[in-house]
Amino acid sequence: METHNFTMVTEFILMGITDRPELQAPLFALFLIIYLISTVGNLGMVILTTVDSRLQTPMYFLLRHLALTDLGYSTAVGPKMMSNFVTEQNTISYYCCATQLGFFLVFIACELFILSDMSYDRYVAICNPLLYTVIMSQRMCHILVAIPYIYCTCVSFLITIKIFTLSFCGNNVVSHFYCDSLPLLSLLCSDTHEIEVIMLFLAAFNLLSSLLIVLVSYLLILITILKMTSAEGRHKAFSTCGSHLTVVIVFYGTLIFMYVQPKSSHTFDTDKVASIFYTLVIPMLNPLIYSLRNKDVKFALQRAMEKCVSFLKPCIWCEF
Repeated sequence: METHNFTMVTEFILMGITDRPELQAPLFALFLIIYLISTVGNLGMVILTTVDSRLQTPMYFLLRHLALTDLGYSTAVGPKMMSNFVTEQNTISYYCCATQLGFFLVFIACELFILSDMSYDRYVAICNPLLYTVIMSQRMCHILVAIPYIYCTCVSFLITIKIFTLSFCGNNVVSHFYCDSLPLLSLLCSDTHEIEVIMLFLAAFNLLSSLLIVLVSYLLILITILKMTSAEGRHKAFSTCGSHLTVVIVFYGTLIFMYVQPKSSHTFDTDKVASIFYTLVIPMLNPLIYSLRNKDVKFALQRAMEKCVSFLKPCIWCEF
């Protein structure tokens, strides 16, 4: 009879990004800058789309939740990753590891469906402009974000509970810089077939269903744009989709590279680079893409800065 030497694991050791001491300080500074830009950008986008009356539209409502999901999964990974650069041993407790995995799965899955919601919003705006306010009502917008949050929370809870109720063999070295599901599976002594099938099915469903909505929406948008006789109308239609399409290509492209490439092509270094890109770099890029390519956001930011300056002027003169 086959036996396993089960040992109670109370903490995990994260391998981190690099084991070279001379790179710890530069990488800490680099990722701190990236995380701060990401946090300021996404928080700014949330605040701006909340307080500015001209941004109270379905598109910016969904953009606000995109910023929230970006902020969510970057914060689930970023602070702990950066703290490991300044500590001697990259450890994380058993329960903190489970918590990090749970929050990461919630927000990364939510981002897929929020992006598909945004593509549907662009489809309605371009293909059915006269019915836009009827179809994309406030109630519909809340449903479009509530369903992903509820579903992704259930999925995250299921996967996290399934992994952390199984037995670890005593090997507690996670081959990653954060607690991800796949590296944790390799540390389990129990039969992982069931959880592997569940994860494969859910990952495929989440990626393919959300991507299908995006592709169908943009196919219908393209057909509608090609039927337009006005060059100005085509340009305006393309410009309204430009920022979202850029974000979609970058995000889905990274995930497909990470999970769809052949197993033989996977290496720890390439997986780390891809993981860094979609956990830290993409959350930094998204608010920059929408602020630099979107006139409404730029004007709203300008108005907010002018209000701040006008508010601070009396306070400055009071000092003198």
